[in-house]
Amino acid sequence: MADSVVTVRITQRQGYQFDNEYGGTVPKLLTDEPPPLGQGAGPEPAQLLASAVGNCLAASLIFSLAKYRQRADGLACQVDAEIGRNADKRLRVLGLRVRLTLPVAAAELQHLDRALASFEDFCTVTGSIRAAIPVSVEVVDAAGAVLK
Repeated sequence: MADSVVTVRITQRQGYQFDNEYGGTVPKLLTDEPPPLGQGAGPEPAQLLASAVGNCLAASLIFSLAKYRQRADGLACQVDAEIGRNADKRLRVLGLRVRLTLPVAAAELQHLDRALASFEDFCTVTGSIRAAIPVSVEVVDAAGAVLK
């Protein structure tokens, strides 16, 4: 049984443009396909998927660090979504590469090794899609040192 249900209402505005409504005080989000189908007036679905994965992983890392009373204000994330054709020649998201960049040097964060070992397990979105889409995650510190 589900712990909760998240509802999004999507209504076509025109062509390939859609209003995405999240309820409450959250503003509507306009989505659109890139040219030549759409006009590129908003993010496309693959970008939303990449945003969901990156946002969830970033929040999970912040949560894991906070368990050890560590802060990572200014954490940055980049997600590259590889789009290509599957065996049936249909466009699909073939994989996601995520790079999280800490705003400080690794030496400034206590228990970083513990946070890095567990944070991905807290990410609802990544944990849900990994069965279908490969997701690689890299974490670097402010100096560019690869930590994971």
